[in-house]
Amino acid sequence: MNTDKHTIAVYDARAAEYDAANSKLYELPELEAFAAALDPGAHVLDLGCGPGFYAEKLAQWGFSVDAVDASAEMIARAAPRPGVTAWQARFEDLDAENLYDGVWANFSLLHASKADFPAHLARIARAGKPGMLLHIGLKMGEGEAVDAIGRFYAYYQEDELTSLLQKAGFTPEKTRFGKGKGLDGALARHIVILARGAA
Repeated sequence: MNTDKHTIAVYDARAAEYDAANSKLYELPELEAFAAALDPGAHVLDLGCGPGFYAEKLAQWGFSVDAVDASAEMIARAAPRPGVTAWQARFEDLDAENLYDGVWANFSLLHASKADFPAHLARIARAGKPGMLLHIGLKMGEGEAVDAIGRFYAYYQEDELTSLLQKAGFTPEKTRFGKGKGLDGALARHIVILARGAA
């Protein structure tokens, strides 16, 4: 997440509700595709891991998994999951270099401002090994806004997101569009991209 304290506070206060609402692993097909494109035992980062559902699944499949989130309550849920190394951190805290084979950023970077987004992509690229994988999911739309329960969001269209990824050195390989209800109960369009970093 970004430095927006209100957004983090919402997740801290509603961690149990979020946990229950997202335990169905809606992006499981994307996670399977992400895993299939990695070498066995690859080192991956779940960036904005929430309660750690996807991190735990990756660990079950034999990957070495780090997981970070800005919400202390989310990390309290993610850290006990078997095989997951989890700690509290914000996007701007990512300072790894040439460490990860893949980064799973599933509907987390949408809480970063548009002004900060390119720098976050640059940090991800730096943290990854040559040819790294990046999964990213964002809500579609224009501009920035605060939702009904106080969370900050930045919205993107496909061409805008694709351009930003390419400028950061990523090549989109698969794109999916969908709709879903969030914690605020609102139905929203989203985009999910699997991209490959420079070799």
